Order: sequence, then C-alpha cells, then structure tokens
Amino acid sequence: MTALLNRPAPLLAEHPTKRDNRFGAVADDLRPPRAAEAGEWGSLPIGRRLEWVRRFRAALVSNAERLVELMGREAHKPRWEAFAADVLPLLAACRWTERNAGRVLSSQRVRKGAWWSIGQSHRVERVPLGRVGIIATWNYPLQLLGVQMLHALAAGNTVVVKPSERTPRTQALLLDLARDAGLPEGTIDVLPATREAGAAMLADEPMDHLVFTGSTAVGRRIAEAAARRLLPTTLELSGRDTAFVLADADVAMAAQAIWNAATMNAGQTCMAPRRALVDARVYPRFLDALAPLAAGAKARRLIDEHAATACFDAARDAVDAGGRSLSGVLEPPRGDALVPLAIADCPEDGPLFRGEHFGPALAVAPFSTLDHAAHLHRLGAGDQQLAASVFTRPARVPAELAGALSCGVVTINDCVVPTADPCASIGGAGASGWGVSRGQAGLLAMTRARHVATTSRRLRLPIDTPIGSVASRLMRASLWTYGAGRASRTATESNS
Repeated sequence: MTALLNRPAPLLAEHPTKRDNRFGAVADDLRPPRAAEAGEWGSLPIGRRLEWVRRFRAALVSNAERLVELMGREAHKPRWEAFAADVLPLLAACRWTERNAGRVLSSQRVRKGAWWSIGQSHRVERVPLGRVGIIATWNYPLQLLGVQMLHALAAGNTVVVKPSERTPRTQALLLDLARDAGLPEGTIDVLPATREAGAAMLADEPMDHLVFTGSTAVGRRIAEAAARRLLPTTLELSGRDTAFVLADADVAMAAQAIWNAATMNAGQTCMAPRRALVDARVYPRFLDALAPLAAGAKARRLIDEHAATACFDAARDAVDAGGRSLSGVLEPPRGDALVPLAIADCPEDGPLFRGEHFGPALAVAPFSTLDHAAHLHRLGAGDQQLAASVFTRPARVPAELAGALSCGVVTINDCVVPTADPCASIGGAGASGWGVSRGQAGLLAMTRARHVATTSRRLRLPIDTPIGSVASRLMRASLWTYGAGRASRTATESNS
C-alpha cells in the first residue's frame, strides 16, 4: 500500500492503441457516432444511451490522474483517497449501469388483475423526468455528481448542473468528459460555480426535478423554494449517525472500521459516524483498541479553517464537561489542518455527541442496555437519520435497536465503505432529506412510471348495462368472489 501511495507513476497506464485528445487518451473504437439532437436523447433506444456510458467510462479511466490531481488541489484529498473514494466508485457505477440499466428501465408487465379485466393487458413503462437540475457538492466532487448525472442521462433526461464553488475545476473536467463522450449539444447545461447561480437556478431555471446534496440548513431553503414552484426534489442532506458496538462484536475490527469511517475524507462524509455507542461490557476493550489509532493519527486538511475550528471546539467542550481525549492530547488546528480526535466518556448534552460538526472528531460513550443505546441514539441524532452501523456477530439488527433506526442505510459489521457499492441506494429520513439516489432505486428515481393498458379488439367485456336479473346475479357473484358471501357463511357456521 505504501509503495502504491508514494510511487509517481500514473494511476492507470495508457493503452498503446489510444490516441490523445484535449482530455487525455480515448480508444479509437470508442469514438462517438453522430449525436442526436438534445430533444431526441430521451427517445433513443436504451442501448444507444448505454454506448455513451461506455465511452464516458473510458474517458474517466484515461483521465483518472488529472481528476485525482484536481481533487487534491481543490478539496485537499490525498491521492489514494481521491482515487478510491471518488474515481473508483464512479467507474463501478458506470459498469453497473451498462450491465443493468436495460433491465431496470424496461417495460414491466403487470399480471393477476381483476377477473372482469378480460381481454386487457397492463404494463408499466419508465419515462424520463425531463430536465433534471443538479446542485453539486464538494466533499465527494466526482463520485456524487458523477453518479447523479450518470443515472439522469442513462434514464433519458437532459441535465443542468450548478457545480460547487469549492471544486469548480474538478467538476468542470468531469462535465467536459461527459459531453465529449458523445452527448448531443444541449444535453448538459452548466451554470457558473457560484452561490448566486444556485439562487438564480432555483428561481428561474426550467427544471422537472432537482437533486441537491448538502447540509440540512441549505436543504430546507431549497425545499421551500422548490415548493413554491411545485418542483419535485431529491434531497441528500446531513446525517448525525451512530455506530453501535454490541457485546458480542469483534471489538478490534469495530474500532478499526469506525475510526476509518470517522476520519476518511477528513471526516467530511455525511454518513460517517458522529458517535460510537459501545456496550459497557466491552467498553474498556473498545477504548484499548481505539486509543492507538487516535494516538497515531496524522493531521488532515479540512475544506476550510472554519470547519477545523468547529470540530476542535466541539471536542474541547466535551473534554471540559468530563470527557477525555483517547490520544492523550487535544491539539488545536493549524489553519484548516486538524489531528483527528476521539473523545471517550463523551457527555450526552454537548455539540460533539449531538454531531453538530463536520470533520474527524468522534464521540464515544458506553450503554448499559439496548434500550439505553436506542435512547442515546435518538438523543444524539435527533431528526437527522441517514445511516447507522451495527457491529454484532449474528449479522442482524436487534429488535430493540431496529425501532430507533429510521435511517435509509444500515451497515452491519462495517461503516460507510459498503455504501460505495454501485448497487447500494442511499436515502435519508426526517431532516436528512428524502428521495433516493444510486443503485437500482436511484436509477428508477430519474424516471416516472407510466401505466399503459391495452384492450383486445376481439375479447372485450361488454360495456352495455345488463338487464335487471343478469345484473343482480353478477352483483351476487362478484360479492361472493371478493369474500362477502364466504364471510357470511363463516359467521353463520360460527354462531350455530
């Protein structure tokens, strides 16, 4: 691993059959055919749209090194982390879409309807939403925008994107690669990467659906603006998530997985655990496993100085109220750089336990019973329910915890990492937003269902009103079929 991180060679070697263009090397056999007009994109056969996905994937492979470099400059991502957490999941999503979108988006026949629907056939078609707006985020600038755009386009929509003002060059390159892979002119429109452009987009931009990823506070304002337009939205908002370590868990593995999730991307992951709640019977062992990880942590650069200061202040408040730093020190940030922190015996009424920060600071506390754990989770997470992690040998969520978890994602014996799988769908609840993205559910969310009913010209139910005696017999037979007659007979037999 160290050799991979330190070697200067490109992440992906160029293929000898590829030719250079302004975005890197593109295979000769992946050159796009003549593009259709933007208005025709949604009516193209799914196979034609998936040809674009294949070319887009090839362009990502050829330009992986440039994308990684830009993410390092703009979002302070280490080289390997930028590749593993942004480039690789997007490539996997492209491959998953190529292999599965045709099946997922195909017309589905609906069977076993009413007996009186004689001569009818029913099916559900998936129809593009139209023009999908995406307000992009900065913390995973390639993965999140990339998958959202990929699924919107594969489903037949056009898109309009407002890139993040924090990662404009990374996302500009991503969007250029998508367009140059053979999209029709006008299929992707790009707005300036400014806050003002976002406000104007909400007010005036023609859209049929809007996707936003970001904080709950901004999400509320976007929901209000969209409601005035009756604009449907997908909102992926902040989480204040919990990792539960039960008495039968592999404690060392749990400590490693939780620490990795709390510190990856400098803790700037919406689904990262803000607190670890540990069964009191294994609490000392968990602290023993976590302490060397915290003590050996190196400083990480956050997106800005304010984010680093907010994390440190929350940790310092917890220590002042009786918590203790597992590393033995509480080192203030230097500009935007902060050494990740784990605070044991974290007080329940402070900002760190409540997860009001967005960075590498973890609250750790014991629980006595599963009901107590559920209470602490509700206290800390409040109405923000995005993801939760449970470490336990039976590989299932105990009933005492299940009722407290209204989140859209639960990982068992791992944190965050499984959600990068292209088949995984992500969706929050409460103040963590609504709607889903990624995976099959996310691809379907970029379409609307249209029910199509076809009636045979020869085999049809008569629509004329039957004569009185026939109508009466049909009514009695229908009621018997749907249970009224049988229920009456059962009641009579029970009373006799």
